[in-house]
Amino acid sequence: MKNIKGRAKILAAVLLLFGNCRWLNGYIVEYKEQFFRLYRLHYTLDPDNTMENIYWLEQALKADFANPLHALTRIEDKTQWEKYRYLFMMHLNLKIIEQYIFLGNKWNKRNAYFFNAPWKEQNLESLAIAENCFKAALYYWKDAAEWAAKALDRRFRFIDLEHIQYWQDEAARIERKSLDYGKTINRELLLLQKVRETFEAMDENTY
Repeated sequence: MKNIKGRAKILAAVLLLFGNCRWLNGYIVEYKEQFFRLYRLHYTLDPDNTMENIYWLEQALKADFANPLHALTRIEDKTQWEKYRYLFMMHLNLKIIEQYIFLGNKWNKRNAYFFNAPWKEQNLESLAIAENCFKAALYYWKDAAEWAAKALDRRFRFIDLEHIQYWQDEAARIERKSLDYGKTINRELLLLQKVRETFEAMDENTY
């Protein structure tokens, strides 16, 4: 656990050193689209990779949009531009949610076995970290759902943006509630609390 915390502090220090990373690969990184391109799926979802992705995605949330000429899809009018921005914000929030869930699952404990009693405090500490990750994910879910609702406004019904159809599908799934991270996360938090209570009830007689 100490080793993991140490790596997290080192990563935070490195990211702080780079600041907004306004220079990278020979060009200035300042727009949402540029920061989003720094997000990537890693072969292994270790905490360092996941925290790096969260950093880039959160930077993208705070940054301005690039000129429509540099959008991730073809933009021809202001209505398309508006829908694009709503979908982009929704998708960014969804990706952050996924990363926080990945991170939380690294520390989450699905069961409290009696033979884990000697490591009760370490397990409780892991559960606290997992809970913080899940709650962070829940925070972003509200925003994702709000941006999805805006993107599904009747004004945009017949606007199809090529190259980001998947984002439009995500918005539709949120509306149908077939994609509901709020429900998923709350279920995980409820289970986590039950596991925590089992660990807290353990004493020297448990094992």
